[in-house]
Amino acid sequence: MTAPRPATRADLPAVLALLADEERVVDPASVVVGAAYERAFASIEADPRNEVLVLDDGDVVVGCLQITYIPGLGKGGAERALVEAVRVRADRRGGGFGRLLLEGAVARARARGCALVQLTSDKRRTDAHRFYASLGFARSHDGFKLTLQTS
Repeated sequence: MTAPRPATRADLPAVLALLADEERVVDPASVVVGAAYERAFASIEADPRNEVLVLDDGDVVVGCLQITYIPGLGKGGAERALVEAVRVRADRRGGGFGRLLLEGAVARARARGCALVQLTSDKRRTDAHRFYASLGFARSHDGFKLTLQTS
């Protein structure tokens, strides 16, 4: 296993395949990368406060996440890192890929001087919650979301 790396445009179908279905493996070749995804990826790639990280196992992308660095006035004016869209391929879970992916994200946040790393997880994902706790993440807040647009 290698350390997570920033995603490239060539990784976009594999990332979208991971995001398409958490419970089964989706073939990246079957993914249609539409204009909205192209624009979103180009924006992330151009923004020094955003990155998509991927984890490879040989020639296969087995995990991904997005990390956003947020400036703030709390925590002495330090940045915080927001981790979202954490996915490991359904057939590769339990092999340490998620741990490597999250540890890589935390290391990147630490290297930037972030004061904390935060993430949210769907309340139904109890296995994921145990996993995050095993990495040292603590349940400290209740999150709220307001959907503004449906796709």
